[in-house]
Amino acid sequence: MFGDFRLMTTADLYSSQPNATGKNKSINADSNMDKQEGLFTENSSREIYTKLKNCKTLEELETLCENADVLKTDLKNTNLVFGVGNPQADLMLIGEAPGAEEDKQGEPFVGAAGQLLNEILEAVNFNRGDVYIANILKHRPPNNRNPKPEERKQSLPFLLRQIDLIEPQLILALGKISAQTLLDNDNTLGSMRGKFHSFREKYELMATYHPAALLRRSKWKRPTWEDMQLLRKRYDELNGTP
Repeated sequence: MFGDFRLMTTADLYSSQPNATGKNKSINADSNMDKQEGLFTENSSREIYTKLKNCKTLEELETLCENADVLKTDLKNTNLVFGVGNPQADLMLIGEAPGAEEDKQGEPFVGAAGQLLNEILEAVNFNRGDVYIANILKHRPPNNRNPKPEERKQSLPFLLRQIDLIEPQLILALGKISAQTLLDNDNTLGSMRGKFHSFREKYELMATYHPAALLRRSKWKRPTWEDMQLLRKRYDELNGTP
């Protein structure tokens, strides 16, 4: 399906790359969280926010998310799709929202887009188990619509805590909604991709096309491949592991 990735050579991987700037900084999982308090109401949601700040492990955070009504969409009886992968990953991938298959299995990127994502990762020498994968939303929206602004706003503090607990060196935002949410702008994906952005003064973030978009428009595969080459190069410069 993504065979043009596999035809690229090792020499291609490191040729004609733009320079990436920025250094990985030490992580404090409690920093910047206070800025998110205004996203919640003064009543029950405030209580869950207090618990959010006290989560010290991914397991504690997942348990909290299981009981967080603020994370749910207007689609009834959905399952939590928390995240999956290496909890010590130096690369974290963040999509937009779970789809039907993800909701069914409780794991992000397991449908057709997930299969393509696996191929994309393998093309630049990553295994799915090397990285950590999550979404902006942790519950499926109806009819696979884009996440609403209020849903993104309510879900973001939980994702930020998740990021700080994992402490990746690099973040890859998959799709326009993911990139806009994390970078807090309404820019086009074309203007955001192909370079690294400073994210919360701790991380380096890159944006690229969502695998589902590549299934619809193959012309975006080439720029995605270029983004992945740049990402791999920066990962190696930072001595990312594994």
